[in-house]
Amino acid sequence: MKTFEIAVIGGGLAGMIAAIALAGGGRSVALVAPVAAKEDRRTTALMDQSIRFLDRLTLWDRLRPAAAPLTSMRIIDGTDRLLRAPTTTFRAAEVGLDAFGYNFPNKALIDILEQATAGEGNISRFTDMAESIEISAEKVSITLAGGETLAADFAVGADGRGSKLRETSGIGVRNWSYPQSAMVLNFAHSLPHQNISSEFHTKHGPFTQVPLSGSRSSLVWVQNPAEAAARMELPLAELGRLVEAQMQSMLGKVDVEEGVQLWPLSGMMAHRFGKGRIALIGEAAHVFPPIGAQGLNLSLRDIMALVDILCDRAELPLPADAGDSFDRKRRADIMTRTASVDLLNRSLLSDFLPVQMLRAAGLHILSAIPPLRNLVMREGIEPGRGFRDIPDSLREKLKRKKA
Repeated sequence: MKTFEIAVIGGGLAGMIAAIALAGGGRSVALVAPVAAKEDRRTTALMDQSIRFLDRLTLWDRLRPAAAPLTSMRIIDGTDRLLRAPTTTFRAAEVGLDAFGYNFPNKALIDILEQATAGEGNISRFTDMAESIEISAEKVSITLAGGETLAADFAVGADGRGSKLRETSGIGVRNWSYPQSAMVLNFAHSLPHQNISSEFHTKHGPFTQVPLSGSRSSLVWVQNPAEAAARMELPLAELGRLVEAQMQSMLGKVDVEEGVQLWPLSGMMAHRFGKGRIALIGEAAHVFPPIGAQGLNLSLRDIMALVDILCDRAELPLPADAGDSFDRKRRADIMTRTASVDLLNRSLLSDFLPVQMLRAAGLHILSAIPPLRNLVMREGIEPGRGFRDIPDSLREKLKRKKA
């Protein structure tokens, strides 16, 4: 039986980054996962905190050529309701950043992560699926589909919504669904995007355009499921005309690319995010709609917490209660982010007038009060950052007044 300090189960984006980070922290890692699909046409937006973490892992320089910066984010009320919110623009320069983050094609992320895991001496890759898992007070044993058995002092579940590690550990989940589907596609356009991401709030959910390199953008269009299914049957040229109309021709002529996908929207949260010798990250722990670029960014904060707990003293054995420590450390962030995305999404669906008033008033206040807008921007980039930066902002204003 081969033995390791940590076994990471799952080879998606979160699983590979976790393996690289934990191996770089000095632990011997078994990455248990088939090779990731190379034809993923989706894109992922990573915020400044995530980019800084990838830089520490020496991945950013390899990823940069495929990235498009997000220098501004614009929210536009695309509803026809009585109470409409003002257009609100958030600019990275207002909080001292060149960009809030960067948008990548998933294929570029996968290719570079595959190379990095293959080149990391502390990672042993097993491409068979985990057939069965046994968890004890002393270790985690994993039997692979090919019959080989591994043992680890700690296991990380990055094996998605149907996580075998979560199921084996007896951790339950809460599931919920939305009356929406998300159409995901990439498109070329005749006018430059100027590195601006535009989010139109419609009565069925957000319509979010995010820049890609060159004159291309990615789109997540949340719709009524029946309408979305009907639009999936349209020729690409006709779908492009619908996208252009929804964007009010801001980017000129639109040409939708092959590979349009449709996903029913739902959510899931594990009752615990870790216990004993296991931890759950990514969609093994939390799933919510693709709104506000929170999904992989939240998963990377899971990984950052794991590195803090498991690699702080890499020369020492892994503690038997590391999973409990991880659960305590991640609970507030995961629950807060999940609740905020859920609230935003449901507020768009609500025809209840007081809810519409609150949403419109909130965006009006953000548009009119720069210090509050800056606080919200900093919190969106990194939880706690906005409140930590308040003393520095006050000191800077006092200095300017004295001068």
